[in-house]
Amino acid sequence: MSHVFPRVQRSLPTAVSAEGAWITDAEGTRYLDAAGGAIVVGVGHGDRSLIEAATVQLDKTQYVHGTMFTTEALETYADELAAVLPVPDARIYPVSGGSEAVETAVKLARTYHLAIGQAGRTTVIARRSSYHGNTLGALDLSGKEPLRKPYTPWLGRFLHAPRAYEYRCENPTHPDGCGDWHAAELQRMIESYGPDTIAAFIAEPVAGATLAASVPCDDYWPKIVEVCRRYGVLVIADEVMTGFGRTGRWFGVDQWGITPDILTAGKGTTSGYMPFGFAAASGAIYEAVAPKGFVHGFTWSHNALGAAVALAALRRLRDDGLVDRSRDLGAKIKGDLSAALDDAPTVGDVRGIGMMLGIELVADRPEKAPFPRPEQAAERVLAAAREAGLLLYSSTGHVDGINGDLIMLGPPFTLTDDDTGALVERTVAAIRSIDGPG
Repeated sequence: MSHVFPRVQRSLPTAVSAEGAWITDAEGTRYLDAAGGAIVVGVGHGDRSLIEAATVQLDKTQYVHGTMFTTEALETYADELAAVLPVPDARIYPVSGGSEAVETAVKLARTYHLAIGQAGRTTVIARRSSYHGNTLGALDLSGKEPLRKPYTPWLGRFLHAPRAYEYRCENPTHPDGCGDWHAAELQRMIESYGPDTIAAFIAEPVAGATLAASVPCDDYWPKIVEVCRRYGVLVIADEVMTGFGRTGRWFGVDQWGITPDILTAGKGTTSGYMPFGFAAASGAIYEAVAPKGFVHGFTWSHNALGAAVALAALRRLRDDGLVDRSRDLGAKIKGDLSAALDDAPTVGDVRGIGMMLGIELVADRPEKAPFPRPEQAAERVLAAAREAGLLLYSSTGHVDGINGDLIMLGPPFTLTDDDTGALVERTVAAIRSIDGPG
């Protein structure tokens, strides 16, 4: 009997080693990690530069509190990170992961408005079908109903705008004027609740776990940011999944030339080697908040070990051209999957950008009708993939809170040509396995 409280109620293999894009279990079975864990691993498993960075830092300091010391690792990381962040004069508040980064960003937005004498700005607008983390504040921002449902009595502080979801766009004139429609909906919401009550708008540049790499229309982000600026609403870019090369640019907002006020990161900061994330604030936000301080912090805030590994990951991405490789290899994989699944009756959409790709499964392709949840289409695809030695990522319930099946791919950027071929072949076979009756 295991004394571990598991995340899932099924028997799991025991991982014993990982190298490149492959994970090996205790039985000797090798799995091609097409999901990068949970769209986390960018530089590949077993990278010696990241492992050695942790060892070197542990030989220097192990734990020092962020209110008592800074460290060379943290200062150097912040300096080198600022050079690639799309945030002007960025100031980095390090934490342990994405949910903490989002909590930090929201509290920072509130603190900023207090600092400039706008205490009435307490509400944050997120989007439906979004995901921002599993702490209570982050979950309240998140718009995925199956995750929220058990905790509904504890939620309800924040608002949710329409989702940026081109395959099932809510704009009545889609695909015409979608950016304007989304901007008008956000403006209507701000004016309805009162501009002086809205602190921030938060969204993933490309919708991740809940909509499987749904890329917004080209003018979505410029139009949304323009509305926020007009009403003094801070823009928070949740880059926990999209950051650090995942979309083929350093950060997802780079696709549209957007400069958010606050940016959150996690997952790819250390490529999953250490729990580490951050909220990056613009210089203007920091200067407003600094005189009275930011009432916030965690035990592992500003930790040197995470910063040291994050620095090694940043340098690996930068010096070895892995961000460009994500862009180019992701385009190839998407093209290969699209071609191979062009006539698949259970595939409604193949989408994404860089090494952040999604496949939407449907029961009726012309009607875009989802599979009924009892058919467990996504689970069957994942099981077929695991049987073939392939790890995929899935999500369900996106259509109406119950039905809807999505498959997501987010492999390491270091895939070899052989790995890439195997990934496409095994993914296609796993999806084709549900073409017949369930």
